[in-house]
Amino acid sequence: MSRIEVQEDRCKGCLLCTTVCPVDIIVQSDRFNVSGYKVVEVPEDSKEKCTGCASCALICPDIAITVYKTPKKKGGK
Repeated sequence: MSRIEVQEDRCKGCLLCTTVCPVDIIVQSDRFNVSGYKVVEVPEDSKEKCTGCASCALICPDIAITVYKTPKKKGGK
């Protein structure tokens, strides 16, 4: 299953990642990081919807998002 990981200590809550997510699963959380910024998250019930497109990681100015893609199976199965 593809997923993203947010390094909360690096996130500044700019929300750019929320604007490029094709499945709209990234949201601003209620938590603050040590610098006082509200961080982003993917709610537990939406995690399986991640496509692993990496748009969020590419647009993040603080390199706070790591994307883990599910490898495609050979033979199209």
